[in-house]
Amino acid sequence: MFDEEVLRRLDKAKREWEEGPVQKAISRFPERKDEFRTLSDQPVERLYTPLDVQDIDYEEDLGFPGEYPFTRGAQHTMYRGRMWTMRQYAGFGTAEESNRRYRYLLDQGQTGLSVAFDLPTQIGYDSDNDMSVGEVGKVGVAIDSVRDMEVLFDQIPLDQVSTSMTINAPAAVLLAMYAVVAERQGVPLETLSGTIQNDILKEYVARGTYIFPPEPSMRLITDTFAFCAEHLPKWNTISISGYHMREAGCTAPQELGFTLANAIAYVESALAVGLDVDAFAPRLSFFFAAQSDVLEEVAKFRAARRMWARIMKDRFGSDNPRSQKMRFHTQTAGCTLTAQQPDNNIVRVALQALAAVLGGTQSLHTNSRDEALALPTEESVRIALRTQQILAHESGVADTVDPLAGSYAVENMTDAIEAEAKAYIDRIDEIGGAPTAIEDGYVQRQIQESAFHHQKSVESNDRIVVGLNAYQIDEKPEWELLRVDPAIEEQQREKLERLRNDRNNDDVTNCLGTLRDSARDGGNLMEPIMAAVRAEATLGEICDALRDEFGEYQAPIIL
Repeated sequence: MFDEEVLRRLDKAKREWEEGPVQKAISRFPERKDEFRTLSDQPVERLYTPLDVQDIDYEEDLGFPGEYPFTRGAQHTMYRGRMWTMRQYAGFGTAEESNRRYRYLLDQGQTGLSVAFDLPTQIGYDSDNDMSVGEVGKVGVAIDSVRDMEVLFDQIPLDQVSTSMTINAPAAVLLAMYAVVAERQGVPLETLSGTIQNDILKEYVARGTYIFPPEPSMRLITDTFAFCAEHLPKWNTISISGYHMREAGCTAPQELGFTLANAIAYVESALAVGLDVDAFAPRLSFFFAAQSDVLEEVAKFRAARRMWARIMKDRFGSDNPRSQKMRFHTQTAGCTLTAQQPDNNIVRVALQALAAVLGGTQSLHTNSRDEALALPTEESVRIALRTQQILAHESGVADTVDPLAGSYAVENMTDAIEAEAKAYIDRIDEIGGAPTAIEDGYVQRQIQESAFHHQKSVESNDRIVVGLNAYQIDEKPEWELLRVDPAIEEQQREKLERLRNDRNNDDVTNCLGTLRDSARDGGNLMEPIMAAVRAEATLGEICDALRDEFGEYQAPIIL
């Protein structure tokens, strides 16, 4: 991009600047630190110039928005044509309560739904299971059957709203429930749009809501790929998630490296069962965290798009630009929220949301100020949503595409993050791929070491967290926190009892038997799951049928 003679003159001028004016300034006003580093512990130079980006080939490395390698954005006009989807993650208590929250958010200008399920739902237990005691409705909404799902989306036309569901091990079951609700609404399946997270590999690494061992879990995922390619062409069949690994403590380059290694494993698994890459890859989506180091996060998002485009083209031979185009949802970083001085979290979230928008996200959730203390109140979620709306309509950052492109600092960071993330992918390939690296504990150990290093830096005050290890005040908390009524558990039990009395239990038994047979003989599991849902089998009954055939995963001890 730059003439060699120009670069030589610039190098000489920069050295003279550093040895002269800079040293004179430092002698009078010493710099705050001996070394500046990003949140991911990458060095930050005092100044970036064309010398730091001299190897960039504009067309090969950056290109134009909406064109390979998509560094500058997934869409040609980005937010000038359509704003990112404002998709607030929400759900608690019963389906009735969550439905009221969804309709409130839609009334306030939210443009997509994102469902949080309670812990029993996430691990495939009904609310009346002994394993569910004390957890029903606590961290999300309790969904035991298609009847709960109908209530959850009551008065919400599924052909007019896109829905993201943060569900993994039983993702196929919840997708089937959603599809059956659409059928009952008279909505054709081919019109449904949304996403199931459906990313089991990161569950083994960082989150823990797994049920089955890796092999049958991967089978369930590829079965949803095939089913949706035929019946739900607008549905994103997986949201390959770096968010939870970042929340567990990994760095930005690790977030990319581990997420893309998992994505490679999913593609390879689908190819192994005979699916065509360009038949399913356009519906793969991603999910990343946005932390507070704005420039590093922008660089990470840009590097992610470029890396995925090259992986799909060079590694998997995809000819379809839609397969090469990374689309991702972003959530601001829950791990950065503090219980101390919670209003400070509004500022943190605003910075993180800005980074996501500057980085070109397709969808965004902004955390609420009180989430370090409890599930968010209605007032808090409104502030979080308003943060996105102010960014969209008042900040100007949505008016031009990839506004930080060409910044010497951002382009240098983009290259550096890509190089480090690629090194992690290469190492995982050497181990034998993501599933093997996870079983070996390699990924978990890397995350643990990064988390430990970060915690040490906070405890030593090398890294300042405002209100936590600096600028503290005496506080008398007077917050009105959202509390989930423990009576919800009994309500769900009563609903289940009515369901089992009302339905045709012979149909349920037959459908569950068919599901077990399909699990045993290797057929696609989505159709028998759909049939069981239509017969009003519960989530727990369906998952138990699969447990009978697949068993349960036992995590190895990682030291």
